[in-house]
Amino acid sequence: MFAKILSTIKPYLRWFILGGTLFFLFTTLKNHWQEVTALQVNFPGWLMLATALGVTLLAHIWSGWVWTWILRAFQQSLGKLKGICVYLTTNIAKYLPGNVWHFYGRIAAVSKSGGSLGAATLSVLLEPLLMAAAALLIALVSTGMGWLKTDFNLGIGSLQIACLISVLVGIHPRFLNPLMHWLSRSKNDNQAVKKANLNYYPLFPLLGEIGFLILRGTGFLLTLMAIAPILPQQIPQLISAFSFAWLLGLVVPGAPGGMGIFEATTIALLDNSQFSPAIILTTVACFRVVSILAEAIAAMGAWFIVRNKY
Repeated sequence: MFAKILSTIKPYLRWFILGGTLFFLFTTLKNHWQEVTALQVNFPGWLMLATALGVTLLAHIWSGWVWTWILRAFQQSLGKLKGICVYLTTNIAKYLPGNVWHFYGRIAAVSKSGGSLGAATLSVLLEPLLMAAAALLIALVSTGMGWLKTDFNLGIGSLQIACLISVLVGIHPRFLNPLMHWLSRSKNDNQAVKKANLNYYPLFPLLGEIGFLILRGTGFLLTLMAIAPILPQQIPQLISAFSFAWLLGLVVPGAPGGMGIFEATTIALLDNSQFSPAIILTTVACFRVVSILAEAIAAMGAWFIVRNKY
């Protein structure tokens, strides 16, 4: 009965979430419009935004490199440079409706290069799981240290810990390899079953995703610094809020690229006594532009490399 109800409302759920998020953002912007228009970015601020763009671009290149580590863990390889280029050229497709086309492009690229379809599928599924685990780990540590103020209670905290443990245990080769073999056989990929084992726990890719979030968080910090000064003691709260908002943008349905969810969560989490709503609004808007621009530059650069080298 519950499954039937869920299947009925599922097509409308993403629009409900998107509509609620946009209403929240519009209301916040409407209430603080005059403060937002009063803010100005000076020349050092523009230099800071340019630096934020460079750091965000580096973060996406780093994430592409980490994906090649995941492929290598599955004994699949496109080569370091080609793997990064495939990742970057497909990454921009996450903004298309459905939010799955970047995964499809990566799976197709691995399969076209002679790789296992099952391993390619699991590599693109494992990457967001590792990202979510990294973000959840940062958020839990931040909440425990008091850096991040949320409506934390025992039930929510237990659920977060249970989700983290489930992901960290579920990516163990003992559990992941049987699933990979089943996928390979279901796709008539029997020749690749033996060579597509995950032979070791993906600890380094997990650490790599933590590094990705730190780089992305640094880009967010630099964007904020272009708008208003920050104190060193505020950095842990900012990185923590960014990680939690980015996590929700990753897992909440109906938000391609986390658009809207990330912005609304950041506004809700950051302390208004330290950062005015106008500053937060301007920062999240600028950071979204910086992020999309960095992804577009990375995709164009990777496309140019592939076109001239492969």
